[in-house]
Amino acid sequence: MVAEGLTGTTTSGETLRVREVWSDNLESEFDLIRNVVEDFSYVAMDTEFPGVVARPVGNFKSSREYNYKALKMNVDMLKLIQLGLTFTDAQGNLPRHKGELCVWQFNFKGFRLTADVYAQDSIELLQQSGIDFERNETRGIDVVQFGELLMSSGIVLNDDMRWITFHSGYDFGYLLKVLTCQPLPATEVEFFDLLNVYFPHIFDMKYLMKFCDNLHGGLNKLAELLDVPRIGPQHQAGSDSLLTSFTFLKLATKFFSGIDGASRHMGILFGLGVDDAGSGPAKTRFSCNFICSNLNGSVAPDFEAARKIKHSYQSAHTPEVQQEC
Repeated sequence: MVAEGLTGTTTSGETLRVREVWSDNLESEFDLIRNVVEDFSYVAMDTEFPGVVARPVGNFKSSREYNYKALKMNVDMLKLIQLGLTFTDAQGNLPRHKGELCVWQFNFKGFRLTADVYAQDSIELLQQSGIDFERNETRGIDVVQFGELLMSSGIVLNDDMRWITFHSGYDFGYLLKVLTCQPLPATEVEFFDLLNVYFPHIFDMKYLMKFCDNLHGGLNKLAELLDVPRIGPQHQAGSDSLLTSFTFLKLATKFFSGIDGASRHMGILFGLGVDDAGSGPAKTRFSCNFICSNLNGSVAPDFEAARKIKHSYQSAHTPEVQQEC
């Protein structure tokens, strides 16, 4: 099968392909990914989803409580559209296949403009970037099948993987929803318990920017400030994950004396958990842009089952070292 996807040229003159993944090549692309995980254990991730359509109503003890309730409400209600993954080693080298550097872009079915709620401005940006929603519906990946393959890929539940992200609370929310086939946990504490099982090591560059003078804005602004060139269109998950990867390496080198220095701030998501632990009560009564009658229903995540899966994966891949989960 001939690989689909945008090709570009790196600053060193090499050909790079954003490999488009659909339902008909999902398993073969996961075979390639399983073969690169061991040598390329840094994975930059970005998602595309239908925006933010709802805000929780009520009084909240802190802004972090409000932020998590908003995240849960929207992720539970909405559907993942696209996921981008860029794998590198610690030096920023990308994997190759048939002479081309590789980045992966997964396209999902399930979201329909005629049936699902969405933020109009977000969908217009995605359409302008080239996302074809009709094509996603006819060729797109079933999220349940994707979740099953992701669980056995070696990418998640793996203490050796380092996840590189930018302002990624919603990104990880959607991935946890796909992996567990359940609504997000009711509380932020449970969310982080689950997050730490599936994704033990996370860098969020938006949080890292707090420790850097004169850095501000979103991913594109940060890349511009650090002179990191973009390959591919904005608002497509594959090229955004690639930009995330290259920008992180530049940020870590320039401001933290390398990845080891940045690791002091690992595991914290911008605006959630420890990052917002000192915030005071959110006394404002927030309005809701969209109200859904069944948002409060949830199923408790099975943490013990996830830990057993993690232990089984580690036992299979590192038989000489038994790690306690």
